[in-house]
Amino acid sequence: MGQAEFGGRVAIVTGSSSGIGEETARRLAALGATVVVNSASSVEAGEAVAASLGDGASYVRADISRQDEAHALIDTTVERFGRLDILINNAGWTTEVPHHQLDDLTDDIFRKTFDVNVFGTWWLTKRAIPHLRESDDPNIVNITSIAGVRPVGSSMAYSMSKAALNQMTQLLAKSYGPIRVNAVAPGLVATPWTKDWDAMHDAVAATAPIPRSATAADCAEAVLALLRNKYTTGEIFVVDGGLTLKM
Repeated sequence: MGQAEFGGRVAIVTGSSSGIGEETARRLAALGATVVVNSASSVEAGEAVAASLGDGASYVRADISRQDEAHALIDTTVERFGRLDILINNAGWTTEVPHHQLDDLTDDIFRKTFDVNVFGTWWLTKRAIPHLRESDDPNIVNITSIAGVRPVGSSMAYSMSKAALNQMTQLLAKSYGPIRVNAVAPGLVATPWTKDWDAMHDAVAATAPIPRSATAADCAEAVLALLRNKYTTGEIFVVDGGLTLKM
């Protein structure tokens, strides 16, 4: 029997105790990767995901919005497994603030959104790049959003942070080859985080050519597609059922 597709690869998936991150971690582990599961606060859930992935998987708690913890996530992974081949920057944070209610977008909300979504991803990526350079097929995939390509999203700060990540993706791809750096930009995704957002899910279903919200599996499938295509870098892979075509 031949080696599994991602056998011998070590992958970190941030924010992988549920949702897109969990589904991506499960798919990579099923294809042979050694996966490091991560979360900032859902420790029991993260440990349970890692335990369910088999002996190769591991859980590392880290709040990526703290630089020391972001660095420790990379360092612990390399110390434990001796290498790093794949970094999936999935961890993110948002809270709903209507765009026309400027005073409700407080400095604290604005700062936390950027601390997690931009600074955290940046610190992880910068720390990972020297290790990724040692891999024969190094990959970074950032989970961004259509809010980064259209003036939409749960808050103005969220939209701005995801636009920054899309730009970061292309800048890194341009300058750090042969490391491949791509992004998956979903529309609204049905996850535990959005389970109460009924009006938004209904609006997407009424508008998108594929009349439903995305699933975590749709997004994980996009991550795998980018990992598999050896000649794709700097791509912002929109996974939105055609919603942005109607916007």
